[in-house]
Amino acid sequence: MNRVINLLVLGALVAAVVASFAYLELDLQALVGDGGLGQMAEYARRFLQPDLSAEHLRAVGRGALETLAMSGLGTLLAVVLGMLLALPAAGRFGWPLQTAARVLLNALRAIPELVWAALTVLAAGLGPNAGTLALALHTAGVLGRLFAEALENAPAEPAAAIRLQGGSQVAAFCFGTLPNLWPQLLAYSLYRWENNIRMASVLGFVGAGGLGQMLYTTLSLFQEAQASTVILAMLVLVLLVDALSDVLRQRYVRA
Repeated sequence: MNRVINLLVLGALVAAVVASFAYLELDLQALVGDGGLGQMAEYARRFLQPDLSAEHLRAVGRGALETLAMSGLGTLLAVVLGMLLALPAAGRFGWPLQTAARVLLNALRAIPELVWAALTVLAAGLGPNAGTLALALHTAGVLGRLFAEALENAPAEPAAAIRLQGGSQVAAFCFGTLPNLWPQLLAYSLYRWENNIRMASVLGFVGAGGLGQMLYTTLSLFQEAQASTVILAMLVLVLLVDALSDVLRQRYVRA
């Protein structure tokens, strides 16, 4: 019986693939025939000769710093906004504010970064301002939800003890709840920063600045050598940020 079910599932998958090719009208002959493979190989070969001229490297360096600043500032704004929304979302101020905060957090993270970037470009104009706002808005929705869940699961006894001693609600949160939570909050923030450095490199395709905008421009002009340098800079930047994030995580989260 299980063998029959497995064969039926496999047959359904094969049929779905064949139907997809037929529906999309993909012409494999046009793709690989008539010199198509040779043209693709030639196009890929031009990417293996990056432009390492001093002028282009300076431009790429400025774009990398812009991308790094966008991701860092966007993540920092998201941490602040996410925490402000996480407190009511965790039920600290009653159910009406909890419902409103959760709806807002769902709305912020439901819209992808590229869509936010397209909207913020219209509002703030082309450049890194739009990319920073796009990253901050989407990431605030993600971090706000994670922070709210962490607050809900945090032990209430330390904060309650401070309140019994006459401390204010703010003091109870800062000295009773936050010390137990900050390693987890930092881990979430560092993880989102790693994601944002990658996304910041893509937002330039809608005019949000950084390396992504340079890559879009060079590809549009068929400048494969310059585009290859930008791609290498993206790779180096991501590796450096991943390494720095891992060091911070080892020092402050896992210690």
